[in-house]
Amino acid sequence: MGDAHHQRTDGTADGLLLRRWARRSVDCLEERRGEINSLNVFPIPDSDTGTNLLFTMRAALDSAEALGGDVTSATRTANALARGAVAGARGNSGVILSQVIRGIAETVRGERINGLDLAEALQTGTELASRAVTDLVEGTIVTVLRASGEAAAQCVGVDLQSVALAAADAAASALVKTPQQLDVLASAGVVDAGGLGLLVILDALVESVSGHSPDRVELGAGRSRGLIAEVSRRDHDWDRKSGPLECGDDSAQDFEVMYLVDESDEDLMAALRTRLAVLGDSIVIVSDGFGGWSVHVHCCDAGAAVEAGLEAGRVHGIRISSFLVDQRDQLVARQEMQFQGHDARGVLAVVAGDGAAALFESEGASVLRCDEAPVTRAQLLGHIRTMDRTEVLVLPNGALSAQELVAVSAAARDPLHQVLLLSTSSMVQGLAALAVHDGSRNVADDGFTMSESAAATRWGSLRIAVERSLTFVGTCDPGDAIGLMGHEVVVIGPDVEASAARLIDLALGSGGELVTLLMGADAADGLAERMEAHVISTYPGVDVLIYQGGQPGDLFQLGVE
Repeated sequence: MGDAHHQRTDGTADGLLLRRWARRSVDCLEERRGEINSLNVFPIPDSDTGTNLLFTMRAALDSAEALGGDVTSATRTANALARGAVAGARGNSGVILSQVIRGIAETVRGERINGLDLAEALQTGTELASRAVTDLVEGTIVTVLRASGEAAAQCVGVDLQSVALAAADAAASALVKTPQQLDVLASAGVVDAGGLGLLVILDALVESVSGHSPDRVELGAGRSRGLIAEVSRRDHDWDRKSGPLECGDDSAQDFEVMYLVDESDEDLMAALRTRLAVLGDSIVIVSDGFGGWSVHVHCCDAGAAVEAGLEAGRVHGIRISSFLVDQRDQLVARQEMQFQGHDARGVLAVVAGDGAAALFESEGASVLRCDEAPVTRAQLLGHIRTMDRTEVLVLPNGALSAQELVAVSAAARDPLHQVLLLSTSSMVQGLAALAVHDGSRNVADDGFTMSESAAATRWGSLRIAVERSLTFVGTCDPGDAIGLMGHEVVVIGPDVEASAARLIDLALGSGGELVTLLMGADAADGLAERMEAHVISTYPGVDVLIYQGGQPGDLFQLGVE
């Protein structure tokens, strides 16, 4: 924070702050590169979006740090960042990022940058990126960029810090919606990788001008895959397809080709775009604003794509990558993960309630919450993949039907990953299973032992009826206490405590050594203590464990072992 004084109290910033932003962006992209790569399913599932954004931003930073003379000028620094970003852009997302930075360069006209400049820069960057992409698709980095620019434009007369925060907040909101706009994202259970990378960069700007990083609880590292609309898992398995990718299948292309072009003009580049459209797709052609151009295309004939560029001007900086090779390298990396021992296995639990979530997390499980809405198959599948473990044991805890679990299991399984969905019908059964989890055992043995422990736990719940209905033990009216063993109603009564005690008696009728009570959010004060006293006085030798789960609906969940 040594150059923090380069943001003045008038809400503007100079070139040194722009350089600090670029440096912080590089650091943040390095930290989250793996996460961003793991989300990469569009337009090609080559798991390199985070890497491409990092290389592009690093090239921009290197160019700015090579400046001599007056480095406090916002104009000179922005121009250097733009030249470096376009020249060093990697991949589709990197080329688009270069246009965001170029938008800043074209907007800043003096020694300092203010909130109005930033708003105009984001809108200019959106226009440049939209023109650069031949086939613009919603639900991508450009969509997220547009939302940030529109939000920034609403901040009339506001300082740089406020505009930066408004832009970043709008980008976060747009990112969460990307699976609703692009089917391949919904199918894979992810948000757009490039959009997340852009958000990381915008948050780095907020931190650079304010000294504080935005708290993205809903978009924390490792959680981006769960943020999807309520969609069904389709047959795509984009990042785990077996066999080679060839022209004509889902990938459509074999190579990613990038190069730089000098000594050209708008007409020649327009002609190049037309030629490349015949050869392939994902075409992005951008200018650095200083006579240089960056060209990107996915195609089957890399040589023809380069030859087309030779007719447009002086070509240099040629980079060609093969999706076949990239896929092979990803498979090798996943195979290596299988030999990481204990750390290769994880447990995922579906839970409701703050207390229950904390309880499962304290035992080492990852948590997928289901408090406000039912968990979908796509959400569960996305969360499993986010864990980046070769072995995952899932405790569904009654949140999904058996049919849905079978579908998730089939979609999650491949030769490099073992995903076992255990038969836990409630959170108390999940806790019983987690209590005997041992990561040093073979995964099949560990799953079998955990399933045995869950099956040996009789479980029930107590709740309040919200409507009149007919059950096997009689009719309940709104406000009655209803006790269930498993999914069957066994107790109905107007008195909550009497019904709770009756439910415990039925649960202990066939024996038991331990009673676990997971108390819900609506349980009355003292109910747990009175039920504990009932067990101790009525069943000598039976132990009682009480946890505050905070789950909605049930006054408590009951487990007997």
